This record gives sequence, structure tokens and C-alpha cells, in this order.
Amino acid sequence: MILKNYIVFEGIDGAGTTTQLKKLAARYEADKVFTTAEPTTNETGKFLRRMLKGEFEVDAKTASFLFAADRCEHIFGKGGVIEQTERGKTVLSDRYFFSSLAYQSVSCGKELPEMLNSSFPLPEILFYFKIDPEISLKRVNSRGQAKEIYEKIDYQKKTAALYDAVMNEYKGEKGKGMRLIEVDATKSIDETADFIWECVNKK
Repeated sequence: MILKNYIVFEGIDGAGTTTQLKKLAARYEADKVFTTAEPTTNETGKFLRRMLKGEFEVDAKTASFLFAADRCEHIFGKGGVIEQTERGKTVLSDRYFFSSLAYQSVSCGKELPEMLNSSFPLPEILFYFKIDPEISLKRVNSRGQAKEIYEKIDYQKKTAALYDAVMNEYKGEKGKGMRLIEVDATKSIDETADFIWECVNKK
């Protein structure tokens, strides 16, 4: 199933997805667009964000279940993605289940994340931000903020490789009906923003 008017931004930490989502949202009339992110601002998402900050540990498999539960509410829950698209809005999301297929697979293998995320609808457009992990982590470090648990070079390298593998799968039959667009995340913010806007306008 393809969820119309749902646009997703994916990439490793520091790839620029958050910045570009804001840039794209600014080009829409305020009442025509809805921006969101995963983990969400729901209670499940707040719990996950505390975990990502390293406030406590959970088993890798538990984390996979929690991300999927938060995602289920994100898509199907009250005020969620489906409800927003039914109101005629374009929904822009910073991360979706592709993140779990990459990040969670590093720590607990592919089988569980694939099973937990197999029933979620595909977005209409998926922007995949490609960048070398060494470069992206320099961006993360320059923020001067506390790092999250996954923001380590070895983990990011493994995640980047899994992201590439996931995207290759979704270029085929698995992603039928979805537009998958690779973004050179090393270009300037404005260059990238113009490229994304051009792609969206071709929808």
C-alpha cells in the first residue's frame, strides 16, 4: 500500500534530514502541510528519546518492539499520518520504518525489524540522504550537544551499509509504487533544498 501525500526523509545521523524537512515545509502554505518525526512526541516516543540519550538501557529486541509500537501510533493513531493525509495535508516525516530496518538490524539482526515493520504502508516519496559517516558525525559533533547512543562511528558505518542494502531492496518490487530518490547530502543546504523541491514538484 502506498500512502499518498506522505513524504519521508531518511539517512544516518547528521545527514541533514531535519534541516531539509524544515526547508521543504516552509515552501508550503501552513495549512497544507504537517511535519512529524520518529520517535514521535507521544509517550512511546518520549520513552524512546530518553533511551537514545542513554538514560537507561533496554535489550536490542525490546527497542525494536518499542520503535514499531511508536510507529503504529504515529501512522494509525489519532492525529497521526493517515488522519492528516485524509484532511488533505502533505505529511513530511523525519524518519520512518526504514530507520528501524537499518539501525535496529545492526544490534539484533534483520529478521525481527523486518517482521515488525512489514505491514506499514509505503510513503509516496522517500528521500534517502547519502553521506559518508565520517562527515556526518563531524556535523553531529559540531552541534555541541550530548550524543545519542547510536552516534558512534562504528555503529554509523554499519548502519550506513545496511541503509544502502535496504534501499537497494526497495528500488525493486518491494518498493513498487514508491518514488525512491537519492540525495547527495554533501551538497550545500540550499542546493539540496532546491533539488528536493524540484523532485516534489514532479510528483
